[in-house]
Amino acid sequence: MSSVLRSIREIEFSRRNRLILYYFVGLGVVIFTYTMVYNLAMAQLEGVNQSIFASFEFVVQTMTTTGYGQDSAVWSHPLLFLFVSLTQISGIGIGFFTLRLIVIPLFTGAEVNLDDRLTPKRDHVIICEYRRDSAVLLDELRELDIDYVLISSSEENARELSDDGYSAIHGSPQDADTFQRASIDTARAVITDAGDANVNTILTVRSVRPDIEVIALTDDSNLRDVLLDTGADSVLSPHGVLGHRLAEKAVISFSSDVTDTIDLGSDVEVTEIPVDQESRLVGTPIRDSEIRERTGANVIGAWIDGELQLPPDPDAVIRPNTVLLVSGGHDALEEMSDFIRPTQTVQQHERIILAGMGEVGQAVHSVVSEAGIDTVTIDIDDHEGVDIVADAGSKAVLQEAGIEDAEAIIIGVPDDSASLLTTVLARSLDPKIEVLTRVSDTDATRKALRAGADYVLSVPRVSARMIAKELRGEDVLAPASQIRFVRVSTSPFAGSTLAESGIYERTGCRVIAVERESGPANNPDPRREFTGDEQMTVVGDDEAVQQFLKQFDVSRTEIAEQSGLSAEGAPD
Repeated sequence: MSSVLRSIREIEFSRRNRLILYYFVGLGVVIFTYTMVYNLAMAQLEGVNQSIFASFEFVVQTMTTTGYGQDSAVWSHPLLFLFVSLTQISGIGIGFFTLRLIVIPLFTGAEVNLDDRLTPKRDHVIICEYRRDSAVLLDELRELDIDYVLISSSEENARELSDDGYSAIHGSPQDADTFQRASIDTARAVITDAGDANVNTILTVRSVRPDIEVIALTDDSNLRDVLLDTGADSVLSPHGVLGHRLAEKAVISFSSDVTDTIDLGSDVEVTEIPVDQESRLVGTPIRDSEIRERTGANVIGAWIDGELQLPPDPDAVIRPNTVLLVSGGHDALEEMSDFIRPTQTVQQHERIILAGMGEVGQAVHSVVSEAGIDTVTIDIDDHEGVDIVADAGSKAVLQEAGIEDAEAIIIGVPDDSASLLTTVLARSLDPKIEVLTRVSDTDATRKALRAGADYVLSVPRVSARMIAKELRGEDVLAPASQIRFVRVSTSPFAGSTLAESGIYERTGCRVIAVERESGPANNPDPRREFTGDEQMTVVGDDEAVQQFLKQFDVSRTEIAEQSGLSAEGAPD
């Protein structure tokens, strides 16, 4: 019983739910008090000894105005008449209060103060005017156990998020009172994504609390110095990071060098390698691929047809757009990269087509240019660096850009419909070309893959991961990755083997390395008992890793979390 009461006390209620709880507790106290007083008054003032239940019935009837006729003939003492009158008046008042607090908001959706829904906040982050699919970021923060309050100047948006269970309030981030309502005094950081109002928001925050960390997001990297001078501690440019990532993926296609890896220690690294349309492995079951025999690398996972398999089915057939998750020494990974490349090693052309020269496109162009690769740029606006001024969503335009002779096309246009159209056209004109696509809506990722893209990055996912890295200080190699690695203590599994732990069966995560104090990280032996002193590395998608942390009650203080590889060949 005591454990149940303790659990109840530990529950964090929103302000509204706390008020409702207090209301019902107070109502119970009032009814109990009235019942005891009425029972005692009947005995002492009128000489009537009745059961406590009869007195309880009288109080309920009177407060609900449903009647109390059976006792009215008995009353004669003035004090009893006064008490009955008080009960009647208080019952009417409580009825109106119940109607306003509970009944109307519950059944009619009438005005509700969103502030009342907030749970007590401490060491949280305040997010202002987030414009990149708020749910993606808020889900990311929730998975990382980072508390938050989102401020939106759109009452409709704030209400929708609040109704969906997110901590959101309506207000202007240029109003100091809004930050007070968001408990800025106990917050750890403020994140502003208010566009042109970023400067105003930063100045408002500094006027309220000068010492708090301020993180600003901007789509214009030229504003970085301005925002820093205004008072931001750090400035994030998701479009720039996304552009660099797309460019790096395209450049990797011209080389077998592997640079994007996670180091597990003891010369063991993990990376992802996408399978090219013309790779010799296309159409081959994993068990017949001879990857380990030919390269020394181990396939520990695979994105096949948009599904993450950990471990992969040995009979699964490797298809175009498959992304293999492999581990091994650095030399083995480079051997693997070379082995999986198309059989024609001598390329006639080294050209990349870049559709869209906005913030994303300019970031792509800077990386590709440094690599010395010929680039043809397309944009609907005529400005510096644009080779073809036209809409990329046209067969004639893509043919003018030389798509038949290009190795890759990077589609960085801001409109998702235009991106999907360009993706389909590029794939139809050249089935062998590598297509890398940027989307602005997370839900468009699957569509882009179905349209023929080899690799897709979504702005909301990249933005959320960048913020998570900034708040947690994680080494995020690929901010948009859906594959995550966590290194945790084996103490919850002491005395059992990996085979007995049920980690994969219960969560979908896979243990890929176990590091003991006496030695380096090794492939796990499923029959060896854990002592509790080891560290193990677990891999899975976001949902699986979160399930692992909850299922086995692993303390986050034990986690060295790395948001790893870019499995964006798979959907966000």
